[in-house]
Amino acid sequence: MTDVPTPSAEIPPPERIQNYVFGVILILLLLVVCRLFAPFFTVLLWSTMFYVLLSPLHHRLIRRLDPKCPKGIILKNMWSAVFAVGTVVIILIPLLFVSFQCIIQIIDLIRLVREVFYTKPDILADLFRHITEFIRDITAGQVLFTVDDIQMRILGILSSSLQDMIHLSSDFAWNVGSFFFSLVLIMFSLFFFYMDAPYLSHLVLHAIPIRKTYLSALVVKFMDITRNLFLGYIMVAFIQAIMGYIIFSIFQVKGALVFAVLTFICVFIPMIGGGLVWLPLGIIRIIGGDMLGGMLFLLVSGIFISILDNVLRPMFLRDRIQLHPLIIFFAILGGVSAFGFNGLILGPMVVILFLTVLDLFLTEHKMETD
Repeated sequence: MTDVPTPSAEIPPPERIQNYVFGVILILLLLVVCRLFAPFFTVLLWSTMFYVLLSPLHHRLIRRLDPKCPKGIILKNMWSAVFAVGTVVIILIPLLFVSFQCIIQIIDLIRLVREVFYTKPDILADLFRHITEFIRDITAGQVLFTVDDIQMRILGILSSSLQDMIHLSSDFAWNVGSFFFSLVLIMFSLFFFYMDAPYLSHLVLHAIPIRKTYLSALVVKFMDITRNLFLGYIMVAFIQAIMGYIIFSIFQVKGALVFAVLTFICVFIPMIGGGLVWLPLGIIRIIGGDMLGGMLFLLVSGIFISILDNVLRPMFLRDRIQLHPLIIFFAILGGVSAFGFNGLILGPMVVILFLTVLDLFLTEHKMETD
């Protein structure tokens, strides 16, 4: 039996050097490209998210158009422009309204608290005394602080709040200009996403050296994560915030919109959620002497804000995100800490994609070792 010669696995030295040089050049160019696109990371991220959310509707509208005839090209451009401008308008109008109303209500709340604090100290002293006694009773005397402690803390908060408002007002023009510029870039990006998404995705994915089946699985996972995170977390938080605003307005809570925005933020905290906002408001109402109104407020808020979360989230998610809520919570916190507001999406997305890549790697490793 003669040995069959096998091709050598050794790479000739010239080719090896060439591969090293190409690898170094590729890494350097990748770093330069990342540096070029870094200032527009937020724009590209939210443009991608909005495209993933709205692309099924867009595809449904243009699927019967002939991309080769002039009429089909014109209609495709028109629908791309309509979706790009419509997306920005849908974002812009509610966001501007909520922002301006929140600023007005925050200023009114600070002014009201300062006015009550300085003009009616006896009323606040009685309220603070009730609060300290209530906390002392429910903690069996383990948590103790005086009325003076509360007053000093409130004074510090009011002073810092006024300084923050002055600082925000000085940067307001710059922030508004930057915000509108970002919206223009999002609109511009969305137009080309709707126009040339297949070509752009092919261009990017073709450069990634991963097996096509795995790459397709990652793309599908990314789109699924984006839709489910938006529906299961952001949309649920938005609905709860709307319900909170309605309830706070019915019960004539000062700064109802501000507390609704706080509800939107607190919904991402597991176990407690929106109760971190409506529970103290109800307790303060009860301590203030409105026992019936406070109890009714707590009951209605508990049903239509917190319990609503247990109904809507499973309905939207339907076990599509196989991840424990505690991991999602810390992923959101870590994402916000690392990426700012973008972390609401990036945090859970990075964790889920990491687990997906890990699963694909283990599958590939198993295939190689079998």
